[in-house]
Amino acid sequence: MASEAQVREWTGPSRRRVPRFRAAAPVDVTVMRSGVPDKVPGRSVNVCERGIAAMLAGELEPGQTVEVELMLSPEAEPLRANATVKYHDKLRCGFEFVEISAEQRVAIRDWAKEAKAETEVGAIPHARVNRVVVKHIPASQSSFGGGGSSGRRGKKSSLIAWIVVVMLAAFVTGVFWWRWTSGWEELESGRKGSNSASTTPLKVPTDAMQKLLVHRVDPIYPADARQQNLQGIIALDIVVGPDGSVASTRALNGPDVLARAAMDALRWWKFQPYRVNGEPVTVETTVAVEFKR
Repeated sequence: MASEAQVREWTGPSRRRVPRFRAAAPVDVTVMRSGVPDKVPGRSVNVCERGIAAMLAGELEPGQTVEVELMLSPEAEPLRANATVKYHDKLRCGFEFVEISAEQRVAIRDWAKEAKAETEVGAIPHARVNRVVVKHIPASQSSFGGGGSSGRRGKKSSLIAWIVVVMLAAFVTGVFWWRWTSGWEELESGRKGSNSASTTPLKVPTDAMQKLLVHRVDPIYPADARQQNLQGIIALDIVVGPDGSVASTRALNGPDVLARAAMDALRWWKFQPYRVNGEPVTVETTVAVEFKR
């Protein structure tokens, strides 16, 4: 992996607006490889309402769309959300959520409150620097026999040595701080750059996209919906990227419980790229999913 694609240098002030929390919790990242889901296990480092950082037992490419499953608490349901890989540096990977519901945001805040998770504001905590205490020793108490002038020279040399130690420690602290904030800046600065370069998706008829469908995942019929005898056809608007993966979904009708189940399944659909003049483009189309007992 090219090093220049991993971390982008940032020298301005932090634009972070959402607090992140330390979270050492199991995390599974599922990525589509040649139309086949591949699950990569790992452990989270931090989590916030816009994304997470994690240590993974595998490599991902920046820009890939993945599903993140994070187990914040053994008692609670795992947090599942689609995300975009923003950077990958060795085993450390940063993800930005593509879309996250209000309930999931509340779940993150509730978890942080109940677990008393430590909030990280701005950067990783600085490396500890030993406190330097310079004590003045009168010349009459000096153990050197060279008199007052030699004692002053000794104290001056000692003070210079301590100043050098402090400057080196501050430099090391600054390096750690820069590496951390540069990685999270790439994650939390948003997708402004990519959005500005993108064009409006081309609207394509449903039947045309159905012919390009190569991988379909049927939705799970929610137990609550079965108990309430909820059924019907859910229509959804979807945006398909140039690589054929579903970038976003939006339900147009139906109960929320069925709409969420349909959107969860559609995120894993895979199409052949739609091409215009031989070039793959981003398209928008409408699909329908039926729930019946």
